[in-house]
Amino acid sequence: MDLYQVFGLVGIPSVISGLVALLIQRSLKTRDERQEEIRAKSEEMELQNRAIMMGLQAILRDRLLQGYRYYAGKGWADYEDRANLENLWFQYHALGANGIMDEYRKRFLALPVAPGDGTAARGGGGKEGELGSEKGARRPGFEPPRWEK
Repeated sequence: MDLYQVFGLVGIPSVISGLVALLIQRSLKTRDERQEEIRAKSEEMELQNRAIMMGLQAILRDRLLQGYRYYAGKGWADYEDRANLENLWFQYHALGANGIMDEYRKRFLALPVAPGDGTAARGGGGKEGELGSEKGARRPGFEPPRWEK
């Protein structure tokens, strides 16, 4: 057997297996790098999502306070106003409210439905918590929301 045959039998398979091992190593390294990159992007997106949620909650809280102060100064709030602010409160609450706005909500719901009415939306002449029980308080075609306790 001459040198070329020995090299062919031993050397070429060694070189090929070395190249395959190198390719596998690089492939695994790039896969690990991609996974780490995805993990970092995921963490960044999670932080951004949390910041957006907290910012939205702050905006809703501000809007709720503005609405409460406006209607408290006005002395009354009709059903559309109530539905609007109640919807804001439910969305605020869904974002993980901490109870800060609950007292403002109670005060807002205690406001009269019409100017000089003196009747709040809750317990004003119907079943407890039933809206529109006051005569003439409903507008035609408007169905007020049902308040949850």
